[in-house]
Amino acid sequence: MPGRLKRLQEELKKRSLDAILITHPANRFYISGFSGSNGVLLISAGEAFLFTDFRYLEQAEKQSPHFKVCSWKGKLSEALQPYVSAAGWKSLAFEEEHVTYALHRELKEGLALELLPVKGLVEELRAVKSEDEVEILRRGAAIMDQAFEFLLNLIKPGMTEKEVALELEYYLRRQGSEGSLFSYIVASGERGSLPHGIASDKPLRRGELVTVDFTGTFNSYATDMTRTIALGEPGARAREIYEAVRLAQQEAREKIRPGMTGVEADALARDLIKEAGFGEYFGHGLGHGLGLEVHEQPVLSPRSESTLVPGMVVTIEPGIYIPGWGGVRIEDMVLITSGGAESLTASPRELIVI
Repeated sequence: MPGRLKRLQEELKKRSLDAILITHPANRFYISGFSGSNGVLLISAGEAFLFTDFRYLEQAEKQSPHFKVCSWKGKLSEALQPYVSAAGWKSLAFEEEHVTYALHRELKEGLALELLPVKGLVEELRAVKSEDEVEILRRGAAIMDQAFEFLLNLIKPGMTEKEVALELEYYLRRQGSEGSLFSYIVASGERGSLPHGIASDKPLRRGELVTVDFTGTFNSYATDMTRTIALGEPGARAREIYEAVRLAQQEAREKIRPGMTGVEADALARDLIKEAGFGEYFGHGLGHGLGLEVHEQPVLSPRSESTLVPGMVVTIEPGIYIPGWGGVRIEDMVLITSGGAESLTASPRELIVI
């Protein structure tokens, strides 16, 4: 954690920022190691404060030894004011995407300095994973593969989508997952056209495709994986669409590399899906970063100019979704390396018929 704090302080110097207020929970944890539910960080180039309430003071002292822990009750501006005044700062940066209008108004009225919005400062640091972070994600990915094998032995016609999701989440909990970061997607038959088709009471039927998108959290780091399987022979059209997605996903996994922009990475899969005649049915981006959050930097999409560098962990998840028919998605966790990429999840990608 002290290395992360130092990197942030170096960024403050580069940007000529007096100090920054960190309010986003994932960013707070990344920089300080504090995992309590209430707290903010006040950081300058030479000082680091963690403000939290009575419930977490002892915890904060243990988890964040490189921070001066300060008690906070009442208005945040009142807790910050003595430290801001003592430092003589002229301005205070804040995370523009994570500060509410109400908090901004309070800070503006309660602190005699200029408030400067900044975007993605800590998120940019989080995007490139350390060796320790990669190892956590690698272990989590291996458990996701185990969960998929469990799913194959579990799923059958007659189960509801919710029952599949519940059993899968329970399995991951038993393997050490600290919880899911989104409601599991189990979309069968026509519901497969819903990219975020949260598990419903619909029963699974023979001959349907079933898309299952699931997540876990291991040592605070998110995993994410999707597979589409068939409950009985799905038919020629389903096989054609599945193969279009599989080939596009394979192309992206094998050819993504450092130096690419999010747009270029996205095009690896999107171009093949267009050539197959299904371009209009691939409406989301190719993937997203993984780490302390299940969706973080970088973004792989037709609008993303993020540049990939070694150490980033992303998902590669092209899909085809046809209203009234259904859909297919295949998603893997992938580590960007100096020479290309490494798939962290390794479950079969060929169509599995149960």
